[in-house]
Amino acid sequence: MFKSVSHVINNNKKTILFIVDIGVMGFQNVLNEHSDRAKNIGIFEDGMISVASGFASKGFIPIIYGISPFILCRAFEQLKLDFAYQKLGGNFITTGASYDMPTLGYSHYCPEDAGLIKMIPDFQFISAGTPRQFDVLFNQTYANGKPTYFRLSDYSNSTERDVKFGKADIIKTGLKATIIVVGAMLDVVLIACGDLDVTILYYTTLVPFDKETLKYNCPSNKVLLCEPSYSCLSKEVIEACSPYPVMIQYVSVKENIDMLRNYGTKIEKDIYHGITRNEIRNKVLYLMKA
Repeated sequence: MFKSVSHVINNNKKTILFIVDIGVMGFQNVLNEHSDRAKNIGIFEDGMISVASGFASKGFIPIIYGISPFILCRAFEQLKLDFAYQKLGGNFITTGASYDMPTLGYSHYCPEDAGLIKMIPDFQFISAGTPRQFDVLFNQTYANGKPTYFRLSDYSNSTERDVKFGKADIIKTGLKATIIVVGAMLDVVLIACGDLDVTILYYTTLVPFDKETLKYNCPSNKVLLCEPSYSCLSKEVIEACSPYPVMIQYVSVKENIDMLRNYGTKIEKDIYHGITRNEIRNKVLYLMKA
């Protein structure tokens, strides 16, 4: 991520970079060499987003980097009013994912990010599964004039795939169920279900959602949604499969109050939420037999 963003700042004088006391070491050279366009603003996310929108209104391309709940939740109104409402483009690159930083507590969790971004009209949402995929998707979109949220995770896939913005990647085809897997969950899905007679569709762009690929690759109308966040894609699945009824199962972060009080490592949290190979396989087998 640091290399791709630094390259853009170095080579495009219409780009600006704002960070919030995270990523200082990774962006040290850029901060030193382009101090007129690259700043560590500090812990002032909402104000920073508004300042960035001012630059965007003058033709600059803002790039913001920070921890997901601070960029999205603290500055939600600014993202909505200062960027989406004004029809301005910007890039909001976030780290932390749902709970990649468990030792820092619930203030650093953000499993709601996909659902929140979907509530803001015209916002794009990208969930790259590897650093290389981020590089590809960032370069395809950073200057497209749209506000775009990038979800990064410290727990990347080892499986590498060629990806394209706005398009699902067909990993394999089968007849008895279709698995929609988002971002960093690809490895565990392949381990769990790679040998089954199922279709696996890999999504790195959630908004806009590629309904056409799902429509033509869901022969059973049985879908397992594997999302590393709160689940938020049911509506898109139903619309893609319309007018036929669709059966949906879920593997995602649980939406319950106990999550607020549940402590442990990232792996322990995945187990608590059922984001495991056994849970994925069991739910696929249930769909295949239903």
